[in-house]
Amino acid sequence: MFNGIIFNKGVVKKILKRPKGINIFIRSEIKLTKRDIGISVACDGVCLTLISIKSKVMEFYLSNETIERSKFKYLERNDQINLELPLKYGHKISGHICQGHVDTVGKIINIKKIDKSYLFDFYLNSKEKKNIIEKASICINGISLTISKVTKKGFQIWIIPHTFKLTNLSKLKSGSYVNIEIDILSKYVKRYINDKK
Repeated sequence: MFNGIIFNKGVVKKILKRPKGINIFIRSEIKLTKRDIGISVACDGVCLTLISIKSKVMEFYLSNETIERSKFKYLERNDQINLELPLKYGHKISGHICQGHVDTVGKIINIKKIDKSYLFDFYLNSKEKKNIIEKASICINGISLTISKVTKKGFQIWIIPHTFKLTNLSKLKSGSYVNIEIDILSKYVKRYINDKK
């Protein structure tokens, strides 16, 4: 479980294709050792299992299922990745509960800088768009954010300078793909109401 507050980033150093998946190697200053092998790490919001670490380079395996459901199908060397370690008992939850189970891939339509903040306009497919509401939480590339407006094509989000600087949102542009995890509480409530009908 994660809370979508990003303090660490990494860079993709190597992508190794396999018959039914890929291994990715991410270099980061995040403090992990071989004793941490097996823990979960949110990589751009996708919960992955650490399978090796050497000289600050972490290795993860992605199955075809994970690749198809995430923006990792477009992954390239030198891409910057948001990283978050799992929550520990007693930690503050400053964002919202994120599982690391990506629902879909979204696409940036436009980015506008307004004063010191940034307005991001995202495209979201119609199936998942039904699950979002204004002012609800949403996880984008592992970042806990708030939907400011639902639009005809998707939704908009305001990004403050602090978040823009500390995450890979600063590296994205119009046409960039992002991982999207819709708030689990919203999905549970909708499912419960539908089952009651």
